[in-house]
Amino acid sequence: MQGVHQVAFSRRYLPSLSLLTAFEAVVRTGSTAAAARELNLTQGTVSRLVQGLEAQLGVALFLRQRKRLLPTEAALAYAAEVRRGMDLIGRASVQVTASPGGGTLALAILPTFGTHWLAPRLPGFLKANPGVTINLATRLRPFDFAEEGMDAAIHFGSETWPEAGHLRLFGEDVVAVAAPEFLAAHPVRAAADLLALPLLQLEARPRGWQGWLAHHGIEAQAPRGMVFDQFATMMQAAIHGIGVALLPEFLAAPSLADGALVPVFGGPVAGRHGYWLVWPESRADHPPLAAFRDWLRAETAGLS
Repeated sequence: MQGVHQVAFSRRYLPSLSLLTAFEAVVRTGSTAAAARELNLTQGTVSRLVQGLEAQLGVALFLRQRKRLLPTEAALAYAAEVRRGMDLIGRASVQVTASPGGGTLALAILPTFGTHWLAPRLPGFLKANPGVTINLATRLRPFDFAEEGMDAAIHFGSETWPEAGHLRLFGEDVVAVAAPEFLAAHPVRAAADLLALPLLQLEARPRGWQGWLAHHGIEAQAPRGMVFDQFATMMQAAIHGIGVALLPEFLAAPSLADGALVPVFGGPVAGRHGYWLVWPESRADHPPLAAFRDWLRAETAGLS
């Protein structure tokens, strides 16, 4: 009986989508007239839907002043939650439409990792798992899985994502590189010579150069340089002779191979952090995620 009572209780506080859609539109647009135009309904219908929601909840959501509806503070907070819930339903609908068998993985990726490491390998995964659809979205920093509607993410750092499962993929070796013309004009005979050159910086790795210099026994503060939010743009700046870049080896390898970039000094330097697949614990057994996790584990086996 307890289970029956719980279901009845939840349904009382689970209004129909038509009531919620009208309410959210009125709060967002500021009037029943504007909401009616957006929803292709009459103004009277929108007003009745809002009143129906208030009656079901037993709470006045608007103050009526001179034929205007002013949302209460509680209504504003409720509308934000309703909007988030509708967004999640919309995402789920897109996923089930794209993959009727339910085999959809919503994956957040780092742009450089996604473009240069994951994308070339994805055809192999999709061929081995023809029923799975992967939807990719770029995220540069940790986020709330529930709010973003993501099943998993590729994360750079350490095993610190809260309330999440973690699979370490591999570490990151970095190399100091520059355009051949730049290096010819600014010869580097020792690591300390870099202190006199423009060192390109990545916003998310403010101490990257400091670690590289320390590896070569230099305690001096790294000079300031141009700051970039992504490796790809920083690499292009180095290719065009703007300065010296510190890049992941897997990203720099093609440009080193074709001569667009050359090593500045020393070989690859191992970083302290690495790339991880992370996922909310509640989605650990989601079949597309389990398949992707197993594939990544095999794909990265043996990598440092």
